[in-house]
Amino acid sequence: MRIAMLGTGIVGRALAAELARRGDEVVLGTRDASQPHSEELAELLGEHSTITLRSFADAVTDAELVVLAIGGDHALDVIAAAGPDALDGKVLIDLSNPLDFSNGYPPTLSVCNTTSLGEQIQAAAPGARVVKTLNTVNVAVMTDPAGVGAGEHDLFLCGNDEGAKRHVEAFLAERFGWQSFLDLGDITMARGTEMYMPLWLRVRAALGTSNFNVRVVR
Repeated sequence: MRIAMLGTGIVGRALAAELARRGDEVVLGTRDASQPHSEELAELLGEHSTITLRSFADAVTDAELVVLAIGGDHALDVIAAAGPDALDGKVLIDLSNPLDFSNGYPPTLSVCNTTSLGEQIQAAAPGARVVKTLNTVNVAVMTDPAGVGAGEHDLFLCGNDEGAKRHVEAFLAERFGWQSFLDLGDITMARGTEMYMPLWLRVRAALGTSNFNVRVVR
């Protein structure tokens, strides 16, 4: 599968590496694709011939799946740079969170309660099939859910397109081994998963690790 990974930070690089190992072609989207902007990115490109670096717009052109792996404060700018029209009909996994570090740590949320970043992304690219997921776990759990509790925990997702959600579930199950999904409903439910982040940060502090997740017991 040809996957556009919009973002070259820690999360984007880690996801790209894991997907490349599983046989996918990954195009990393960035603002300046003329050369790698970090040693870590250069090393990643050197290790995987199936990972290439292109502009945000070029990355999404022929992508079969788009992953928005960028900090929440840059998410809407990246959608604009990629081109909303170019995202029409494409499944877009949004794993961003609207974290505001302007007043230090722990961060607050730049949007919440009456809207969410997920909703704003869907509005900015109305033709995209946005699925909000993976934003409630760290990248190690994203790519290896079995490493926590033998994988017996839940991944939240939401979005307006039922087919897109089922596609994302199948993709994450096949690529990373996710076993249990909890579909919360339409994209407005991203308010809940994004507002979970302040609790997630405090749980991380209490546990001393980011490698955890939750199980909804019925």
